[in-house]
Amino acid sequence: MVSTKGRYALRVMVELAARGLEEFVPLKEIAEHQEISEKYLEAIMKSLVKEGLVLGLRGKGGGYRLSKPPAQYTVGSILKVTEGSLAPVACLGQNAAPCPRAERCATYPMWKRLNQLIDDFFEGITLEQLAGESQGQNGGHYVFDRQRMKFTAGAFRGRRGFRAADRVSMAVKAIAEEMMG
Repeated sequence: MVSTKGRYALRVMVELAARGLEEFVPLKEIAEHQEISEKYLEAIMKSLVKEGLVLGLRGKGGGYRLSKPPAQYTVGSILKVTEGSLAPVACLGQNAAPCPRAERCATYPMWKRLNQLIDDFFEGITLEQLAGESQGQNGGHYVFDRQRMKFTAGAFRGRRGFRAADRVSMAVKAIAEEMMG
């Protein structure tokens, strides 16, 4: 699950992308537009600056701006700064110790495929696409259609042994497979 910090970082990066590379945007202004507390936003911006995703300028006329064009960022690269890892299970996480059960674990291949799907999905979306989507442009077909999601999830309703979360997971997989080919 993506944390609040990750979601907020994406929102901030989209706002900075919309502002262009020339303008430094004050922290207070970003906080107001995104409805995020300045204190929390400051911590997020610190990690984004540390990793070189944004540039910070102190003093009059200071603020934050992207360090490179929006097309050169992926959603995955931004989330990995705030989340560390997007792996669905600990054994696939960043700097995880090798699992002694990996070779005989019945679920490991499934988790590994899911991890790859998640990585491919987020690495396949640029900040430029995301910013275009937020400005009413068609930034890409990667955005899940809520109606299609309900319909697809509904197709799995009533199957024995499947909880609601299982049905949603199956629906996401079906939609991802449809989108990928």
